[in-house]
Amino acid sequence: MPGIAENLKAVRAQMDTAERKSGRNPDSVHLLAVSKTWPAEAVREAYTAGQRDFGENYVQEGVEKVVALTELPDLVWHFIGPLQSNKTRLVAEHFHWVHSIDRLKIAQRLAEQRDAQLPPLNVCLQVNVSGEASKSGVAPEDLLALARGVVALPRLHLRGLMCIPEPSEDEHLLASRFRLLVELRDQLQRELDVPLGTLSMGMSADMAQAIAAGSTLVRVGTAIFGGRPAKPAS
Repeated sequence: MPGIAENLKAVRAQMDTAERKSGRNPDSVHLLAVSKTWPAEAVREAYTAGQRDFGENYVQEGVEKVVALTELPDLVWHFIGPLQSNKTRLVAEHFHWVHSIDRLKIAQRLAEQRDAQLPPLNVCLQVNVSGEASKSGVAPEDLLALARGVVALPRLHLRGLMCIPEPSEDEHLLASRFRLLVELRDQLQRELDVPLGTLSMGMSADMAQAIAAGSTLVRVGTAIFGGRPAKPAS
């Protein structure tokens, strides 16, 4: 069985292939290793192999890893899961990025709870590009209002957009979902006159389609760490 280092090498090779096929510049897409449900030792192993950015979905589990690995100062922690109001303080205090903001209330709490001595919290707005009632994310038609509210908040830095389209074998459907996020990003940049360089889209199964559409960051877990162990309490 290949280890984490070998898996990382394989994922990066897949990303390189997808970039070349899409006419993208080499290394134009950033890799976020999704370490949710995996222990700190797995993160340390990936760190030794050169990975620096890690994504967590569960607040308490993520914070425990951040604290356990404080001796690795160049780790960058991304919170990528749904965020409840009663968990915002922990995220504001421990993470560098939040990808899943879909309500102004959550952004306001993060801004209030972010220590002024820390750098601004990098945030992405999650958009429900597939219109699924069960899926987190702001509706496309409500995105501009949310973005305007977030841009006005202190201690937050709006960096871009994130999406999680529905699982599908239909490559054309996936491509259309990703293109929608690109179009929404472009519209926001024009309306707000701010650079939004981050498009957080694409996971293990749809990475190639996301890169072809313009993703700047792919979130990959299983292909790096293997099948998920049991989910911990959040």
